[in-house]
Amino acid sequence: METRSQWGTRAGFIMAAVGSAVGLGNIWRFPATAFENGGGAFMVPYLVALLTAGIPILIMEFTMGHKYRGSAPLTYKKMNKNTEWIGWWGVLVAFVISTYYSVIIAWAISYSIFSFNLNWGSDTEGFLFNNHLELADPGQFGGFVPGVLIPLIIVWLIVLGVLYRGVKKGIEMANRIFIPALVVVFLIIVIRAVTLPGAFEGLNAFFTPDFSAIMDGQVWVAAYGQIFFSMSIAFAIMITYSSYLPKKSDITNNAFIVGFGNSSFELLCGIGVFSVLGFMAVQQSVPVDEVVAGGVGLAFVVFPQIINQFPALNELFGFLFFGSLVLAGLSSLISIIETYVAGLSDKFNISRQKAVLFGGGFAALVSLVFATRGGLNFLDAADYFINQFGVAFVGLVEVVLIAWILRKLGEFREHADGISDLKLGGWWTFSLTVITPIVLLITMIDLFRTNLLGLFDTENGNYEGYPDAFILYGGWFVAAGALVVGIIMALLKWKGSKDMNENETQNTGEAK
Repeated sequence: METRSQWGTRAGFIMAAVGSAVGLGNIWRFPATAFENGGGAFMVPYLVALLTAGIPILIMEFTMGHKYRGSAPLTYKKMNKNTEWIGWWGVLVAFVISTYYSVIIAWAISYSIFSFNLNWGSDTEGFLFNNHLELADPGQFGGFVPGVLIPLIIVWLIVLGVLYRGVKKGIEMANRIFIPALVVVFLIIVIRAVTLPGAFEGLNAFFTPDFSAIMDGQVWVAAYGQIFFSMSIAFAIMITYSSYLPKKSDITNNAFIVGFGNSSFELLCGIGVFSVLGFMAVQQSVPVDEVVAGGVGLAFVVFPQIINQFPALNELFGFLFFGSLVLAGLSSLISIIETYVAGLSDKFNISRQKAVLFGGGFAALVSLVFATRGGLNFLDAADYFINQFGVAFVGLVEVVLIAWILRKLGEFREHADGISDLKLGGWWTFSLTVITPIVLLITMIDLFRTNLLGLFDTENGNYEGYPDAFILYGGWFVAAGALVVGIIMALLKWKGSKDMNENETQNTGEAK
């Protein structure tokens, strides 16, 4: 098996890790989440969550990858032979996410082109669903949509080309371009946004604290959820990336830099988004809270409406905004795909190039489902269930396993302290043994209660009111399938991996 790749520089690793953490969710999820959960006061539970869950888990995963020098499945296998399935579970969650995440980037590419002539017109919602996506009913495929399929092919050619070139010449070089470009582009967006009429009203709405919200447990759950879903933790990415670090690497400082870098960009996104929403509210003579939106609706419906009303440079602003979505999406997608490229390469002892062609090629084929007329419905269901019952559930199992069952935190703390300038204190151990498991358990209980008891505010009690059959195979089967296939992958024999053979010898020696 070929020698394991390494990052060329520490800065290259940090840019790649930040690039993974900074994604579409930073731009369209954080601002709305903060606004709905206390505005400026949300920063209190948000920072607490960052310091007691985000960075502690990041340090733990950096340590795991660095110590065991492998993909997530190999890392878990080396840690304990019975836990490999958890690594594959995380990898399969990443696989599912990559198949539809790529399609959202494809939309952003199309919209960056639409920006030149403001092709979406005045009815931006109708344009998205009827003209661009040609949306069909839930459960129907309805044929490919050329406006989605063509940019989707471009997305896969870019990311697979980057991954094919390797860690140093591919991933690191790409992020050295994507991340500085993303920061520059978004700074331009923010500077333009804060100079718009009404920007102050938007920022006032965003930052004005509602301290009574801090007493609401759901606000704290939302804060931990935002940190958890925005930092690329708990589904194999950071374990994989840190496995390419040199032996002498400051793990703890790297984790703090990545964690605060991600949060700083989220705050920048909040400033930009709410400045623009304030402008829109003033133009329509309505309160800011009436124009707040998140997710796909914010990016592809609300923002085009706002761009239409800009006093000047509408086309340029639109191009920059959707271009920022493309840059943020590509850097994250590369890291997501790298999890199963590394896993396949380790498990089956094949070259990176073959792993990219097999794993990435198969993901590209699956992603075609989301390029059909019914693609948005499949995407919506898969995204909700894989994120809620994939990422969060993997995180809960991971933390409980390492902190309470295998009791590896002491060993990991010793490893991190041995190569880091900043030493870990009791806060790190307490966070991972008490705070994070409790918060994740509460989150999972609430999710199961909502979904299994049908508490959604819809006629049939399902998420978004989707039909029962569609929710079953488009949502539950997707989330459960990641776990089932992960277990099957763990049962397959390793194919002559040098790393595994060394580990098996070590385990045998310990048993004696």
